[in-house]
Amino acid sequence: MIVGIGIDLVDIERFRTSLERTPSMRTRLFTAVELAYVAPKSDPVPSLAARFAAREAVMKSLGLGLGAFGFHDVWVERAESGAPSLAITNRALELADAAGVTRWHLTLTHSASTAGAYVIAE
Repeated sequence: MIVGIGIDLVDIERFRTSLERTPSMRTRLFTAVELAYVAPKSDPVPSLAARFAAREAVMKSLGLGLGAFGFHDVWVERAESGAPSLAITNRALELADAAGVTRWHLTLTHSASTAGAYVIAE
């Protein structure tokens, strides 16, 4: 049974500007796993923007807003096939458990200007 659906879009250039203005944002927002995944990319910002959108989409799928849990409580992992999945821990896991979520579905996308994430909480 679907508990909630969340979608979020991030303007890539605006996100890039924020990261350039505040370099510490990278480690504040993203886990070491995510930063290692994007490190070899010639332009990691679209992938980082999609991962930020995933966190927001998780909050929305739970009917919550920004700040409901820490940014490191949710992160995106990749299977060998390339399929993205969500890792949920700490306060985000507590909120998901309270809402009855037992399974997550995630898709990420980006164009030249926008990155997005769509989450289904089951």
